[in-house]
Amino acid sequence: MEKVLQRKKVSTLSELPRNLGKTVSIGSLEVALFRLNNGEVRAIENKCPHRGGVLAEGIISGEYVFCPMHDWKISIADGQVQKPDTGCVQTFGVEVENEDVYVLY
Repeated sequence: MEKVLQRKKVSTLSELPRNLGKTVSIGSLEVALFRLNNGEVRAIENKCPHRGGVLAEGIISGEYVFCPMHDWKISIADGQVQKPDTGCVQTFGVEVENEDVYVLY
């Protein structure tokens, strides 16, 4: 049986400066929301798998965020930690409609 995704409005585009993260909550779920330099919006779990660093506070470079605690490089496209480190974070679909930003979960 397929899981039906829910959709929640979490922000507007004007509230998302480019290349900076924003923490949003969906119930007990904490998500890091990023508006990339190319205008795309991405959402990932807001907790580094290494030591729980807050990824919304990390530095964005292209399609990656660098954890502010220990500089782990994590893809915001697929959630994979880059070698030599290992692990992953959950990613979430994002939809933008009329300036409103929705996360699918």
